[in-house]
Amino acid sequence: MRRLGILLLLVPFLFSFKPVDEAGYYKVTATTGDGVYSILRKYGLLNDCNLEHFYNINNIDPETYLVAGTQYLLPVYIYRYDGKSIETTLDIQDEEKARRIQSYNDFLKNQGLRKMTIENSRIIWVPFHELYCMAEKVTRKPEVVNQKPQTKTSVADEAGPRVVAVSERSMTVPLFGKEYAEVPIKSDALKRKVFFIVAGHGGPDIGCNTVKDGHRLCEDEYAYDVALRLSRLLMENGAKVEIIIEDPNDGIRDAEILDKDYDERCMGEKLPRNQKLRLQQRSDAVNKLYREYKAKGYTDQKMISIHVDSQNENNRQDVYFFHAPGSKAGSHLAFNMYKTFQQKYDYYQKGRGYRGSVRPYEYFVLVNTLPPAVLVELANIQNESDHKRILSPTNRQYLAQWLFEGIIKD
Repeated sequence: MRRLGILLLLVPFLFSFKPVDEAGYYKVTATTGDGVYSILRKYGLLNDCNLEHFYNINNIDPETYLVAGTQYLLPVYIYRYDGKSIETTLDIQDEEKARRIQSYNDFLKNQGLRKMTIENSRIIWVPFHELYCMAEKVTRKPEVVNQKPQTKTSVADEAGPRVVAVSERSMTVPLFGKEYAEVPIKSDALKRKVFFIVAGHGGPDIGCNTVKDGHRLCEDEYAYDVALRLSRLLMENGAKVEIIIEDPNDGIRDAEILDKDYDERCMGEKLPRNQKLRLQQRSDAVNKLYREYKAKGYTDQKMISIHVDSQNENNRQDVYFFHAPGSKAGSHLAFNMYKTFQQKYDYYQKGRGYRGSVRPYEYFVLVNTLPPAVLVELANIQNESDHKRILSPTNRQYLAQWLFEGIIKD
């Protein structure tokens, strides 16, 4: 925080921007169920730079919960448009930056977060990170080096091998739990394909959460259950599957209430309390395995990261998808999943319509991992209707099945 504070004292001398109001930041009122992550995600601002600045400008601790009815400053500056161009308004000579800012304002308009275009309103919204954080922006796809990674023992390995037995047409995977450990190999449709399945959060971080009938529902538990179900389906069809986040004793659970715990591991390693270190840990694990498989001649590798979102309790949110900006393979996979869900909704809930989406976004695990990747948001954990989608074990199996069907189309 201290380093960022010093930076903010210096930057006014470097730029001649003139915000509309004295503070210069856009204000938003938190509603029930809102969290810092969900608000920043809603406004297309969720990255480390904006997150740190949000806490700074609102003078709150990262462990603090938002209070419904309270106004908070967003890391977005509001500028008067000079009627000529974004470059002349902001006194910049960077066409690419101007295009990104234009696209951001178009995104806000399309999402209903601003009512008019830049030209009609004479207002430009400029994300904080576009002005002060771009030097820290992570480059997509770090260089792949031909080296054999150091292998780490997984949780499943500690209790026995991840796959303890393989017959001609089946394998035993203790991580799936007693009822689901035996995995029949039904086809070779995905032979020579590798999938890294990453359940969101875990360990000290339960993720988005809410209380229902006296029980706390935690994102990491429901995301993990769907991740295991998807992994099993992939294995049944001949894929090589690496389950990056593991729980030694949960397995696939056929219950509505999945009790929270804190014993998840990343390939056998304890999860750090620091969020950035946790994200780096799982990204490093994926990249090491990716290089290992690549050295063995595997050319088709993909990563799926599974999450549950948190929004206003009144927002019913269908399953939606993110891929890294500029990743054609990630975009293709995300759209195949999206189209599969669209077809399923049209068939099972004719007339309802499917309101999912596919968007590029610079989530850490998307831009810092080597294989093409998709991040999936299964539901809004605050919404009562969405609870049916994730609480029912039958519906969790459907979610896994539909994700699987989207994958095999790729």
